[in-house]
Parts: sequence; structure tokens; C-alpha cells
Amino acid sequence: MEIIPAIDLKGGKCVRLYQGDYSKETVFSHDPVATALKWQEKGAKRLHLVDLDGAAAGEVRNSQAIENIVKNTSLAVELGGGIRREEVVEQLIKLGVQRVILGTVAVEQMELTRRIIRRFGEAIVIGIDARDSYVTTHGWLKVSAMTVLELSTMMAGIGAKRIIYTDVKRDGTLTEPNFEVTAELVRNLKIPVIASGGISSQEHIRKLAKLGVEGAIIGKALYTGDIDLAEALAVS
Repeated sequence: MEIIPAIDLKGGKCVRLYQGDYSKETVFSHDPVATALKWQEKGAKRLHLVDLDGAAAGEVRNSQAIENIVKNTSLAVELGGGIRREEVVEQLIKLGVQRVILGTVAVEQMELTRRIIRRFGEAIVIGIDARDSYVTTHGWLKVSAMTVLELSTMMAGIGAKRIIYTDVKRDGTLTEPNFEVTAELVRNLKIPVIASGGISSQEHIRKLAKLGVEGAIIGKALYTGDIDLAEALAVS
């Protein structure tokens, strides 16, 4: 199982939100590149990058910070947040972003999502964020009528290669992941599932590995020291 450290960008800084609430942010660093290099030095191979400003605005907003991380580290970067146009996906891939995460557009524009998946294949990941099993969109600010399993099944049906599932109510809380929904996804889908939200101990990592997820995204617990990245990589 792959361990993936996360950096959330807001105003060019590394922050963490509590339960996806933009008014409850903690700034952990003013230097995203230094933070990315820190995780690289501890052994990370991939970085989960989220443009929070972009997610709320519907377009990429932290372009400079994203470009600096891509160009100044050897990390395989996966990026989400406000990516809702095909030409933007193309630009990001040309920049060096290895995986582009589609969220809101996957819910609201099925045909566009299908076309992007068909064109870029493995470079596209579907990011499914949810509260109480219902998918959220627009930077976690809106709740749709679709469940995580419904959207995941639909996305697999149009060719998606993998999904990232985040339980927004647990994200940044240092509680625990939503093991129940994660297990349901692994059982029902024939594509890889990456877990995110609430992972805060080595035991959580071991349990997710047993469920069969492809990867685990860890954010706040790395910044608070609840999880040591080198130890997490060893466990996985």
C-alpha cells in the first residue's frame, strides 16, 4: 500500500482544514516547496496536492506554488482542486503533474469526464469527497444527492482507473478513517481505491492495508507528529 503525504494550498501556504470547513484552517507552513522536500527526504515518492482556493473558485488558483513543487522535487504529484476543463488538465500534465484529480466535474459533467478519461487514461483520478456517504462538490461546500458508491460505480463504468475517497467529516479531525465505506468500495469496485480523511495512527494504516486499498493519503497527522512518515512507509 502506498503512503501519500498531503499538502493543501490556500493563499500560497500549507494549511489543513477541519472537516472541510474553510473558516477552520491551521497554517502549517508558508513554504510549500520546503514542506514537499521534507516529505521527499523522509522517503515519500508521491505527493497529494490540493488547491483549496481553486476548489472553491472552480479554477486553479495556486499555480505558482504548484509549479514550484513540481519543478523542485522528484515527487510524483497528484493534484486536485478546481480542475473542470479539459485544456486545464492538458496544461497540468504538460507542466509535470502526474495525476490530475477530477471532483466536481465528475458529478456535474459526465460526458466531459468520460472524454477526459478516454484521452488521458491513467493520469486521471476521480476524487470523491463525501459527508455521511453523500458526495460533496465545489470544494466541499455543496452536498449532492448521489452516494459515494453510486458515483464510484458510475465512474468505473466510464473508464476511470482509480478513485480517491475522502470522508470530509473526518478530514483533519485525527479521529479515524471511514473504514465501513472504504471497505464497501473495495468490495464493489474493480478499480483501485485510495483512502483519505481521519488517518491518524499506524494502526489505521495497517487496517486500511488489510482492507485492500491501493494507497492512504495522510495530512494533518504528519504535521502534528501523530504519524511519522518514515515509520508509516515502513509499516506499509
